[in-house]
Amino acid sequence: MGDLPLGRLEVAVDNSELAPQDLFSLATRNNPKRAFLFVSHVLGKHLAVTPAAMADVHVRIARRIPTLPQPIVFIGMAETATCLGQGVFEAWRREHPEVDALYLHTTRYEVPGNTPIHFEEAHSHAPLLWLYEPKDAAIRAKFQQARSLVLIDDEISTGNTFVNLTHACRSHAPAISHVHFAAITDFTGAARRAALHERIPAQLSEGALLYGQWQFEPNGKIIHNAPAAQSGAANVPHLQDNGFARLGRTSCVSLPPQAVDKIAQGIRAGDKVLVLGSGEFMHAAFVLARALQQATGAEVKMHATTRSPIVPWGPIHTVMSFPDNYGEGITNYLYNYHAGQYDHCFLCHETGPNPALTETARLLGARLLHFRSEFEIEENPVC
Repeated sequence: MGDLPLGRLEVAVDNSELAPQDLFSLATRNNPKRAFLFVSHVLGKHLAVTPAAMADVHVRIARRIPTLPQPIVFIGMAETATCLGQGVFEAWRREHPEVDALYLHTTRYEVPGNTPIHFEEAHSHAPLLWLYEPKDAAIRAKFQQARSLVLIDDEISTGNTFVNLTHACRSHAPAISHVHFAAITDFTGAARRAALHERIPAQLSEGALLYGQWQFEPNGKIIHNAPAAQSGAANVPHLQDNGFARLGRTSCVSLPPQAVDKIAQGIRAGDKVLVLGSGEFMHAAFVLARALQQATGAEVKMHATTRSPIVPWGPIHTVMSFPDNYGEGITNYLYNYHAGQYDHCFLCHETGPNPALTETARLLGARLLHFRSEFEIEENPVC
């Protein structure tokens, strides 16, 4: 339990594969819809994490997925769990290379010329989300013929978002007969979890590393001037998909060895290295962080910028803010970064070079890596 700035949060852990204190800490966010947050120690989003610790969690969650009817669609949730979702899919794919399956992640950006599937994450500070049908005809057919869904998030607190997404997917893939909820932590509690089985129009299974429940009592205090976390439908940025997962993929991401070698030049064993994703673009940063650690023997960690406004308290010691690089006009954040704590810093992005990225890189002393595709990584100068 914890007395947070905006109320008292009590957490009961029913069972956990790993020690709860190794998985999360309690935190406060500036969000009138939900004033608390479980900050993950293994996700690689808000706190810096080694790629080995992240990969271990991916494998553990993947091993909890039962044998499912095919084709199987894996979906990771934006923005926090895009890397977790793809990491779980790839860990599972390496053990099941022959199974008919694909991965997608949801997004808060429009990808013109493609078919959106609308749903909402009602409790979120940025509730507007899309899932897109795959663009490739063969992969799209797999999606439309899917018989199973694996929905992946870092935390399940009510299950409502997964229920909304399941109904949205079944309107495009009516043969779905089994849904699996995958997460690091599941706080729905036994009663609410049982009720979810009545709300899902398919067989339901769950696989989390920790199960429990929470109760939050507000204390009447508020944090004024809560920042906007979404610009609204009229101003949502448009993106061109670069092949990483918004429009679906069936294989694991594999960066060219020559590109990794070029980035690794000058990194010595024992150096401290930070690889940062930007917003939803996280998984490629994880793949790079893992490759750099293996190639150099350096002490590599990764996490990412985020639109989630967390208040300095508990595990969050420092907050940096800067403009978002997608052009949405909202503030992005980076937590617990201290000048001089890393010998090398890389900021990975999918958008083209722009002033927001340059400003952020300058603040961090980072090198800018533009992932034009899985096979083309371009370093842009920071002037």
